[in-house]
Amino acid sequence: MARAGTEVRIAEAAGEPVPQRLLAVATRLFAEQGFETTSVQQIVDAAGVTKGAMYHYFGSKDDLLYEIYARLLRAQTARMQTAADSSEPVQQRLHAVAADVVATTAANLDDTVIFFRSMHLLHPDKQAEVRAQRRKYHERVRELIEEGQRSGVFRSDKSADLVVDFFFGAVHHLGTWFRQDGELTGEEVGRNFADLLLASLRP
Repeated sequence: MARAGTEVRIAEAAGEPVPQRLLAVATRLFAEQGFETTSVQQIVDAAGVTKGAMYHYFGSKDDLLYEIYARLLRAQTARMQTAADSSEPVQQRLHAVAADVVATTAANLDDTVIFFRSMHLLHPDKQAEVRAQRRKYHERVRELIEEGQRSGVFRSDKSADLVVDFFFGAVHHLGTWFRQDGELTGEEVGRNFADLLLASLRP
């Protein structure tokens, strides 16, 4: 049997890097048959690698589930920080952030749905990591709302925390109704969500 390092090099030479291939396969299998009923052997067989190659990158099936969502959250956070820290007026920055988180969630809906459906199965430490990362994202959005409230651009009679919870509750609900072949694209839904958020904050 090939050593893990050799198997990794072979798989990468064949095309997609091993971590991305494993994540793509795990996402598909978790969506089709559930996290609990998907075995590590099924994942590595479908990805065309050995268990040794998988464990070179992921310590367990839990780590695959965690990374499916964490990679999306990292990408969204980077995009959010770029928009939030720009020199545009606060209402434009908030609109850009709100539209983007909806569009990117819609574009990666399987990842989000799989994770939230199975998050309770993760080790508590992994659950805490995700919650902490997501909380930082929400806090930056809350800061934008508070900035607008202080400057009089946004109404100040509503709690910024409540607005954030209301908005992200709607975003997390996307998995129950959004369809890629639906009437609206993810980008269009994002713009509509952002428009509604800004409208609710006008003085």
